[in-house]
Amino acid sequence: MNGTIEIRAFMDLTAVFRKRGWDTPKILPLQRQTSGMELLGLLDLPRECVEVIFVNGKAYTPDNAVIACGDRVALAPPRVPGPYRVLLGFKNMGETKA
Repeated sequence: MNGTIEIRAFMDLTAVFRKRGWDTPKILPLQRQTSGMELLGLLDLPRECVEVIFVNGKAYTPDNAVIACGDRVALAPPRVPGPYRVLLGFKNMGETKA
């Protein structure tokens, strides 16, 4: 199950991507299905810097996200303003990807 995923960053995390010289989207090779926490480890991003991982447009906590080859992923930090939290689906996050 070798492939890649596309990763984008929101808000403060865009500066991290820029500082590290990463393209947008960052294309990351993936050998197997991985958890959100494993992804943060691969990217060397502390858990406290990422509140939400979007997988193909659906919001998950890093503890509940599951990422597979071909997925489109976006990372959002804490402190996303209230109205955007509702619009982006933070309200319903927490369940794992089927």
